[in-house]
Amino acid sequence: MTTPDPLRQTIQAVLNSQIQAVLATQHQQQPHTSLMAFVATTDLRRIGLATVRATRKYANVLANPRVSLLIDNRCNAAADYQNAVAISVQGTARAVEQAQRPALLELYLNRHPSLHDFVTAADCALLQLDVECYWVVSQFQSVAEWRPD
Repeated sequence: MTTPDPLRQTIQAVLNSQIQAVLATQHQQQPHTSLMAFVATTDLRRIGLATVRATRKYANVLANPRVSLLIDNRCNAAADYQNAVAISVQGTARAVEQAQRPALLELYLNRHPSLHDFVTAADCALLQLDVECYWVVSQFQSVAEWRPD
């Protein structure tokens, strides 16, 4: 039996403890950020997001699928400088195809049951972020990279 990777465990713990993240997209080299509900797959290779199709973030993803997602566990206190963990997820986002939608939708709704009406509406797109790497910042300045393999 192998010992679990401590950095992977940290990532999993933060992702499990948080329900919202900040999605960064861009349009014509201008960044755009959006607060989003999210869910990560257990293997940490994919992250599910949902948005109305008639939004700037959706248009930005279609035009340039390279995105970043920031997830952190801060509590807005001075202790955050030493105790908080911030994770920047880098990857490529895309609209989920109909055949793959049920599995990701079930995962998303298990995490966010109160968003059922929103995510199942006809004008809502389910997005999948295919993760390339996680950048983990802890103890104010400690930075580590983890890539799902």
